[in-house]
Amino acid sequence: MPKNRFPCAAILTVTMALAALVGCQADGSSPSSREGYFTWVDDKGRVQHSRIIRESEPESEVSTPGKDHSEQSGSADDSEFNLENYPDGNELERRGYVRPGEPQPYFTWQDAEGNIRTSYYQPDTRSEVEKGRIKPPVKLTPASIYQRSNSSAPVVEKDRGDPDAFAILGIDSAAEGFLERWSEHCCENLSLGDAADWHSDREFGLTLDESTPVHEFMTGRSPYGLIRIPAGGEKRDFIMRLRSFARDGLFVPSVAFLDANMRPVRMVTDLVAEYVPETWHRRGYLEAFIPVFPGHGERWMVLFTRGEDLRGQTVIEDKRGPRAIQHGLRGELGVAEVRER
Repeated sequence: MPKNRFPCAAILTVTMALAALVGCQADGSSPSSREGYFTWVDDKGRVQHSRIIRESEPESEVSTPGKDHSEQSGSADDSEFNLENYPDGNELERRGYVRPGEPQPYFTWQDAEGNIRTSYYQPDTRSEVEKGRIKPPVKLTPASIYQRSNSSAPVVEKDRGDPDAFAILGIDSAAEGFLERWSEHCCENLSLGDAADWHSDREFGLTLDESTPVHEFMTGRSPYGLIRIPAGGEKRDFIMRLRSFARDGLFVPSVAFLDANMRPVRMVTDLVAEYVPETWHRRGYLEAFIPVFPGHGERWMVLFTRGEDLRGQTVIEDKRGPRAIQHGLRGELGVAEVRER
């Protein structure tokens, strides 16, 4: 027998070893076959491993970000009424509809090198008004309102209203008859020569100075401005913005609305106007928002001040600290119609 020939036992041992090696490769040790992965080379020569998604895999294995399996399965704990399972809707909206413990919402994007990135963000919970997309609703200025008893202008029924709201608006049953007494001193003999026409498309001004006509109202002697309101067929009811600019004092306005015969039908006074501080290009001013009802017979508007307003002052807070502005008989007014978008 030749010396270089292998015995049968050695041949069997090598054969079993090769079979074991092939079996190790076939049972998933290679990345190309382990758990449904395949191996590929990208355009930069890098070896990549990607998982193979088989159609036979159940959908439950694919989870949605921010959702756990307990929510999808409908566990018994979800039936409990508590803030965790049923949070306050307004509070949830302020948080961008992200529940406590949930991950922040995210978006995916591709960078310049082709890599997929994930970025988290905080939802913008501001309202459309806060974002500047729409105008905030106009809030009428609280005031004392006196109205003629047979006037057709809108009025709230006192027996159905909130007493606190009537107190804020100055509507008091004891004040009935005040406008009738005030009407005895106004307004058929007012001068119409300096009356201003209403402008719907822009703000227009009235200057009350030494040349302005003066009238002796029941509430005191005062210069006045007279504005002609378009008839109801030409003009719908609207809201007026009234500004009184501070200059060597402050003119505190009251407003009386007259019918076509110059008889008072409504008066608005004791306006709780807001003071807007001055800037480098504009003086400070009082600002009030008042409804006007041309569709209910209001044809004229009289702007005046009262004796009790002349004895008061407006205290403001600016960068120099508290400051008092004295009230006076002279001033400059800005009048405009609030335009709806």
